[in-house]
Amino acid sequence: MSDQPSQPLSAQPNAGLLAASPANPSGGARPSVIQVVFKDKNALYAAYIPVFTDGGLFVPTQRPYRLGDDIYLLLSLPDDNQRYPVAGKVAWLTPANASGGRTQGLGVRFPADDKSRLIKLKIEELLGTSISSSKPTQTI
Repeated sequence: MSDQPSQPLSAQPNAGLLAASPANPSGGARPSVIQVVFKDKNALYAAYIPVFTDGGLFVPTQRPYRLGDDIYLLLSLPDDNQRYPVAGKVAWLTPANASGGRTQGLGVRFPADDKSRLIKLKIEELLGTSISSSKPTQTI
């Protein structure tokens, strides 16, 4: 089963965000690996979770996860060819058929380490003043 949207990306509320299926779907001792690609800043804005002290992202997925599960993200940001590894934890879940038409997925909290702080700063720099926008997001 793929976590790719079944509709064209332009029809998705989080258009511009692609999330690949986990590389470890068996749920074994190793954390799942999810590749998250942000094609544009609007998608990044919709997924970024600034209320988490160390940062975090919403990741659309239909795979079952539990709060506290370890998740390893391979993150690609708009206009940046580098992939950033983030070893986070599931901090909230948005179930299928959530109210308000929210996309099913999970909120991943970044760890409190220097590498993640640099990624958080990079995301906030990319988003600039839009980070305080009142536009709806897929997050808290």
